[in-house]
Amino acid sequence: MVVVLMGPPGAGKGTQAARLAERLGLAHVASGDLLREAIAAGTSLGRQAQVYVERGELVPDDVVVGMILERLGQPDCQAGVILDGFPRTLAQAEVLDKALASRSGQVNAALELDVPAGVILERLTRRRICRDCQAPYHLEHNPPARSDICDRCGGELYQREDDTEETVGHRLQVYAERTAPLLAYYRQRGILRRVDGAGEVDEVAERLARALGTGAA
Repeated sequence: MVVVLMGPPGAGKGTQAARLAERLGLAHVASGDLLREAIAAGTSLGRQAQVYVERGELVPDDVVVGMILERLGQPDCQAGVILDGFPRTLAQAEVLDKALASRSGQVNAALELDVPAGVILERLTRRRICRDCQAPYHLEHNPPARSDICDRCGGELYQREDDTEETVGHRLQVYAERTAPLLAYYRQRGILRRVDGAGEVDEVAERLARALGTGAA
């Protein structure tokens, strides 16, 4: 099974994709995590991606696609994957379909997390990340015990450059413009399911499971 999980920045894709992957016994492949790892390592790919990430823009297709396809070839992806943050454009979706078809596979479902812009703005601008272990915090809903210090490892907490209010607004605009054709593409194929992404984490997880027909009776 190949499931594409979509949604605007701050919709909770990472959390929900990880839960869904564990529930279904599939690999969780997050394009954002792969890019951040490359940026932190200072690789050629990371340096190319960093310019776009800091502007709140999408990383070019040729950079992302090659990285994702390489990841899909690893052993833990053979049973299936939950794709988190990829594809983000129609061009990426078409390349993905061709690659999967060459392996006798296909995208089985595309799930879109629907979250109001105001909720996303509050989520992202108040999010903080540990520089050392990458643990996520939220200043209101999941604050650290000590200000600006990670509870897990004692590392420094910081606000990502793409989580400032101005950049978040731009990211939401880019998402709406670039993903509209992608949503139409999956809707035309009859595999797009829109899921309410607001509310508690457990509630959203159950909605996603039901959308795939794997929820509790």
